[in-house]
Amino acid sequence: MTRSKLYSEVRKLLEEGDAQGAPAIETLSPAEARLTALEAIKAVAGEPEEVGSVENFTIPHTQRPVPVRIYTPAGAGPFACLVYFHGGGWVVCDLNTHDVVCRAIANRAGAVVVAVDYALSPENKFPAAVDDCYAATQWVAANAARLRVDPRRIAVGGDSAGGNLSTVMCLKSRDEGGPPLALQVLVYPVTNLASFDTPSYREFGEGYYLTRAEMEWFRGHYLARPEDAQHPYASPLLAPDLRGLPPALVITAECDPLRDEGEAYARRMADAGVAVTCTRYAGMIHPFFSLGGVFNQGRRAVEQVAAAVRGI
Repeated sequence: MTRSKLYSEVRKLLEEGDAQGAPAIETLSPAEARLTALEAIKAVAGEPEEVGSVENFTIPHTQRPVPVRIYTPAGAGPFACLVYFHGGGWVVCDLNTHDVVCRAIANRAGAVVVAVDYALSPENKFPAAVDDCYAATQWVAANAARLRVDPRRIAVGGDSAGGNLSTVMCLKSRDEGGPPLALQVLVYPVTNLASFDTPSYREFGEGYYLTRAEMEWFRGHYLARPEDAQHPYASPLLAPDLRGLPPALVITAECDPLRDEGEAYARRMADAGVAVTCTRYAGMIHPFFSLGGVFNQGRRAVEQVAAAVRGI
């Protein structure tokens, strides 16, 4: 495998992983996979920055309490706010795996970041994560004054599965008269669980960190029934109408199986009249946004997200 499209530092990271011979995630239990993900990201995420204040809080919710971590920058406010949903295929990762990214965004955007620890699968199947994230989004809007947040400047965002959940928050808020959202930040989002038949899946579905087999494992754990993949709140690319959504920043990685569905969603939004900025990062693989400790492009993408949030 030549991996010729990859930047050299990305190719080196993958080759080092190949040499270590770590087990594929789809061969692990969810509990084992969570430990593996935490250790893997810790090694390459970079150093956590100091933020004005960091508070752990639990939002009361009818189904189950929803833990959040609130990053508030120095200053008096009112601030813009990004409600952030972490990636990890709805099965792995948590507030700690994405702590470095959230701190960096809060500092660079001068914005409050509320990271949401939604219920993971398979213990809590679809739509449990959707319900938790929507409850958190509603809570942020209702408690804007407590958070020193401008209620007109609330955004949602996330990477991978978190990008999927961000799209769904915008659809639900539009459909159900929920909080008005000023921006959606979608970092290599999952937008179609109903089909993995895209050129990027065929070219990069094996040997480029995130694999097709891994996505099938995530999908199997997340969905209660195969037909749930057709629901727009699981596969937003299948939503019949994307009009009336907030402006979007979509970030994709060139060598990522999810690249094409993220860019297809960006095109559909643009065709529906949504203001969209879509950036493909050349030579990058799926988790590069969380790998700012080793990839300059990861740090650049965080800066791009922060600039978008700062500008709302």
